[in-house]
Amino acid sequence: MTFSLLARDPETGAIGGAAATGSLCVGGWVLRGALSGGMSASQGKAPSTFWGEDVLARMAEGQGADAAVNAVVAADRGRAQRQLAALPPAGPGAAFTGDDNTPAMAQRLFDGGVAAGNMLADSAVIEALVAGFLDASGSFSQRLLAALKAADAAGSDSRGLQSAALLVLSPAHAPLTLRVDHAGAPLTALDDLLTRATSGPYADWAAQVPCLDDPERTYAG
Repeated sequence: MTFSLLARDPETGAIGGAAATGSLCVGGWVLRGALSGGMSASQGKAPSTFWGEDVLARMAEGQGADAAVNAVVAADRGRAQRQLAALPPAGPGAAFTGDDNTPAMAQRLFDGGVAAGNMLADSAVIEALVAGFLDASGSFSQRLLAALKAADAAGSDSRGLQSAALLVLSPAHAPLTLRVDHAGAPLTALDDLLTRATSGPYADWAAQVPCLDDPERTYAG
């Protein structure tokens, strides 16, 4: 009942995730991230938030994404109703889709990222999701949003969309965590929120709060 994309930005060292669904609160349910472990998306008919957190912990310990996903999946007898995507800070991503999720289901690995979805109008939605990201211009967060828009235009969640989210982590700036938990047009609302969060006084303030590269940074305004 969700489509999501995880990616790295080699130019900035950022990692990010984008997700949208025909249900509520996709950001809180699906996306997890840590600069030490990478990015994860846990979704499906009966999504497990434990999966997203556990796979990040394993990758932070040095496991590759494929080994980390396999270990998390194997330990859960409810795995047939779940879907998981994982992307480490370096190296290829991995994904698992349980057979008891609602069709259409799909997953795709690409250079620097991974995409997955279930309860889609068509499996081609995931191809559009990846192409939307790879073909987009602009900032990393804008390209992640472009991916969601492309997937929506290609058929989307079979029920339409109610929520959408972006999560971007970078050593050079504070986390960007944007969530539209319920809206008639969540991608439009997320686009507006992204613009507000990355321009004007809010962006000026956010640029001066602590980050990994400067953990003692203070606000000079």
